[in-house]
Amino acid sequence: MAVLDVLQYPDARLKQVSAPVTVFDATLHAFLADLEETMRAGPGSVGIAAPQVNHLFRIAIVDVSSKPKIPQHGCLRLINPEIIQRAGEVKGREGCMSVPDYTGSVVRAQSVRVRTRDVDGQWREFDCEGYEARAVQHEIDHLDGLLFLDRVVSPRQDLFRRKLYR
Repeated sequence: MAVLDVLQYPDARLKQVSAPVTVFDATLHAFLADLEETMRAGPGSVGIAAPQVNHLFRIAIVDVSSKPKIPQHGCLRLINPEIIQRAGEVKGREGCMSVPDYTGSVVRAQSVRVRTRDVDGQWREFDCEGYEARAVQHEIDHLDGLLFLDRVVSPRQDLFRRKLYR
């Protein structure tokens, strides 16, 4: 396993739309292991998408299990994910490994149903809510070439300098 280099804004590659995964093999499994290790190397990180490491395929990982007392599904490995249902709306603060110096307030669905393939190519569905739903939506945005900066409610009032991690 390896920690991969994370692209940072304003790198134009972050704005590209990712291609669907069509082959579910050992290469995919190895890449997922590297992607997860990269996510875990980022302080406070709860998600990462393949485009952030210059791998333009529809792959993301979300794991909010480190946050106490919130509903979650453990480590979600999302391959070709799509949101098939949304409910509610809530404004919340987001950060990103690819935008290390800022956080911003973004409106997202309170809950989502996501349809995704697993590492073996089988379709699965997950009902996510709250913080996990926000993280899933954030990572799927990366697959569509969007950053949270594209969704900040008001750049003048809702974009903040990030606190330093220790």
